[in-house]
Amino acid sequence: MINMITDVGRRLRACIACVLSLSLAVSPAASAQGLKPAIDLPGAGAAARNSVGAIMERIESGNASSAPPPMRSDFVRPDYVRPITLAQLEDQLRRPDVQASIGKGSIAVLYPNVEAPFRAAFTSIIQGIEERTRLRVRSYPVDPKVDTAELNATLRHNNTRVVIALGRQGLNATNGLDREITVLAGGVLLLSDAENVSGISLTPDPALLFSRLRTLLPELRRVIVVYDPQKSDWLIRLARDAARSQGLELQAHVATELGKAAQLYPQLFANADSRRDAVWLPHDSTTVEESIILPMVLRESWNSGVPLFSSNVLHVKKGALFGMGPNNLELGRALANSAMGVINGDGKRRGLVPLRDLQTAINLRTANHMGLNLSQQHRFDYVYPQP
Repeated sequence: MINMITDVGRRLRACIACVLSLSLAVSPAASAQGLKPAIDLPGAGAAARNSVGAIMERIESGNASSAPPPMRSDFVRPDYVRPITLAQLEDQLRRPDVQASIGKGSIAVLYPNVEAPFRAAFTSIIQGIEERTRLRVRSYPVDPKVDTAELNATLRHNNTRVVIALGRQGLNATNGLDREITVLAGGVLLLSDAENVSGISLTPDPALLFSRLRTLLPELRRVIVVYDPQKSDWLIRLARDAARSQGLELQAHVATELGKAAQLYPQLFANADSRRDAVWLPHDSTTVEESIILPMVLRESWNSGVPLFSSNVLHVKKGALFGMGPNNLELGRALANSAMGVINGDGKRRGLVPLRDLQTAINLRTANHMGLNLSQQHRFDYVYPQP
């Protein structure tokens, strides 16, 4: 009988500790508004942690009575625990988010220390991560010359199991971290297989790009692309499969330097059929150079009537027909799913995957110039020129 009581007591203490740790993952002010803070500031919540210590001290001493002590009506004791049955606590303990937090480590986010408005994109991604995990997520802004040893010590002290590295600067900051820490990249462009990184690229999935293209131009039969294999070979392999599955031909041309790309584009536009062909601009700094190549390609597309679409949503504002870019909130949620998989013991390495949580932009001036009739079924997240 004594052993049974002791076992129940241990289970009760463990359950209460887990439930309390979750309740403190959100600041009181944020909880009151139904929101979680995007950034977990070091040192926050010290008073709350002291309250937890007082509660656990009462439990250990056997003083955790079910009735609250006498108190004034305008005063609320921070160390008072509402009565809860062991069965209710065990139900809480079975929740996936609680299971993930018990002795399995925490999640941290590294993101570039940049000013507004550039910081907003990273803040949205972090918000998505926190919404999906429902766990304590510490976020660290990092500079280009971050002290990796100090960062590693901080992450180790906080029992970090997974680091979500945002942007190239965030990813670079993970060099030198303990091997026990799993790194997931997000919001990073032009990752190649050689970098051996897991995560989600900022490059849109070609399958979704081609699907939107076919919706806008049902008669389209061929996609033309110029790429540098050192930067985009992995993406072109995906694009070939995506094109084949949608009944398209992918005509890919190699250019390993800017001069070669500048020679190719005029020839490709001259030989293209404006009713059946379209030119795709991937994220490739060699073949889609911004100061020389992009203006030339936009001019060739306008003059020939051959549609031009892009993996860079910013190109739409400059004249591309349409483009796709990240839905930052959903990207955060997708990264959180991957991180939770690691926390829960999924050791399968998936490598780099293209972005599937996307938003679409359209240039109405370009669409009208090419004679496209856009019906209400064609919905877009961004429209240019803006009304």
